[in-house]
Amino acid sequence: MPRGAGLAYEPKFDGHRMVVLRYAGDKVLLQARSGRIVTGAFPDLADAARRLPAGTVLDGEVVVWRDGRTDFAAVQARAAATPARAPALARRLPASYAAFDLLAEGGADLRGKRYEVRRERLVALLEPLGPPLQPVPMTTDPELAATWYETLPAAGVEGLVVKRLDQTYRGGARLWEKLRHTDTRDAVVVGFTGPPRRPSALVLVLPDDDTPVLSSPLTPALSVQAGRALGAPADGGEGLDGEGTVTAVGVGEVAYRRVPPELSAEVARGTTRLHNLITVLRLRIPE
Repeated sequence: MPRGAGLAYEPKFDGHRMVVLRYAGDKVLLQARSGRIVTGAFPDLADAARRLPAGTVLDGEVVVWRDGRTDFAAVQARAAATPARAPALARRLPASYAAFDLLAEGGADLRGKRYEVRRERLVALLEPLGPPLQPVPMTTDPELAATWYETLPAAGVEGLVVKRLDQTYRGGARLWEKLRHTDTRDAVVVGFTGPPRRPSALVLVLPDDDTPVLSSPLTPALSVQAGRALGAPADGGEGLDGEGTVTAVGVGEVAYRRVPPELSAEVARGTTRLHNLITVLRLRIPE
């Protein structure tokens, strides 16, 4: 773990990256990392965001807590909800928003300010409001950060994010250092390629990014298990959610069949000189 003066440490939550924009009047916009507008899928967070002053822009992570730990599959189910289903899901799976940055306040762009300034203003803004909009915990004490790193995974926290106190905010740039416990993580299954009874590969949504990705080919055993777990009919028709396309590096657009986001898988992410490899290690079959 990096140590030294001028560093800040935050827990890395297993959730859904989201920007909250509060406009004048009663208008609120919730935007996923991909650019997709998800305001209708999170009516509970939209209502909470209306308590923010106009001209506020937050960056953070949406999480759903179940049985004392974060549940990424539940977050993805919330994000995929239609406006008609969203209110019922919000009551059953209420969302929390862990804000880790304040990008604008009162209409003033704060991205050029030091992180420690943005953090101070973020805490001052959100602490009086309370849940479900909350500032993510932060410390400059490396010993406390090390304790978080060792103890919080039991609550579904992936690791730590390390930032510099003097750092400005640059969209699209990876300036923060993320320390994860392992290279494995849980992903939500949103589709498959190949025959319904024996899928060739799975289409997955990884934590912190709602853009679907294609896994590497499944092993024969996993292929059979996936066909059973997904409940895909032999004709590939009824029971599925339609068709989509996913971009596979080196291949281009690949067609796949959508399924409801009800199944998750443990995956390993590796990198070669040519492309990222997402390998499915095992399926997490609901009991």
